[in-house]
Amino acid sequence: MFLLLAAAVLLPAMGQEVEVTSQRRLLEGVEGPAYHPVLNTAGDRLLFLTEAGALKMYDLTDNVTTTVADGYVAGNDACWGGDGKVYFVTQRVGEDRLVYRTGRCYDPASRQVAVMSSERHGAVHAVPATRGAAMRAPGLDARSGGDIGSAAWTEENRVHVIVGGEERVFSPVDSWAGYLWASLSPDGKRVAFFAAGKGIVVIDLRGQMLAMLGNYEMPCWYNNDYLVAQNAKDDGHQFTSSQLLLLKADGTWQTELTRPASMTMQPTCGGGRIVYTTIDGLLHEMKINIYD
Repeated sequence: MFLLLAAAVLLPAMGQEVEVTSQRRLLEGVEGPAYHPVLNTAGDRLLFLTEAGALKMYDLTDNVTTTVADGYVAGNDACWGGDGKVYFVTQRVGEDRLVYRTGRCYDPASRQVAVMSSERHGAVHAVPATRGAAMRAPGLDARSGGDIGSAAWTEENRVHVIVGGEERVFSPVDSWAGYLWASLSPDGKRVAFFAAGKGIVVIDLRGQMLAMLGNYEMPCWYNNDYLVAQNAKDDGHQFTSSQLLLLKADGTWQTELTRPASMTMQPTCGGGRIVYTTIDGLLHEMKINIYD
C-alpha cells in the first residue's frame, strides 16, 4: 500500500518542485471506513462520514474522535463555518417514501446540536462562510447570523458569491450538467469550482474567468496559489484509477501527489495539511513543501 500511495520525495516540473515531507495513515485500527473528509481552516480538526453515513469529528491535536450525528448525513453536506461550528444536513425517508432533510449546527464547545432549518422535502445544502454558514435550497436562505461574511456555492449551472453582504450570481462557462464544489480562496479574492464537462474553473469576484485547470474534480485550496484536486477515471461502472494532483491556481503548472493506482480521492486542505481517503475508506494525511 505504501508504494501505491507514496509520491516521489521530490516531484520536479517546469522549475518547480514539491517535497512530500510526511505521510501517515489516520485513525488506523480506531475507525472503520471514512469518507468525505473536511478539515477546518486551522487544520487541527477533521470531519468525516462513516460507511453508515454518521458524521464524526477528529481532533488531530488531542487524538480524540467525537460523534456529531448518528443519523444519516446527506452526501458531503458537512462543513466548517467561520465561527468554528459544524454545519450539516441530515435526511430521512418518510412514510410517503419521500426524502426529508433538516439543516443542523453543532457547537464543538458545548457539544450541542441545534436545528438551523426545519425539515423539508428536496435538497438542502450547507454553505460555509467566513463568519458562519448558511443552509440553501429553493425558497430557503437560513443563516447562522445577520452577517455571515463571504461565501461561495453552486446551484445548477450558477455560481453564487456573497461579498460585502451582496449576493452575486455568475455562469462563466457552459456546462451540460451544472457546477459543483465551489470554494473561496483563503484570501477571499477568487472562487474555484467544477463545471461538468469542462473541469476546474477559477474566477474573480466579478465572475471573470481567470484560469481553467483541467478536467479534475473536488478542488480545494491549499493556499492562495495552489489547489489540490482529484483525478479519477472510470469505465462507466466503477473507478479504474484515482489520484491527487497539485494545481497552480493560474493554470500554468501541475504535478501528481499520488499515483493513479493508489485510488486516492476526496482531498481536503487546512493549516498546511492535506487529508484524503481511498476507495476503501482509509484516511491519510500528507504534508508538503512547495519550491517555486
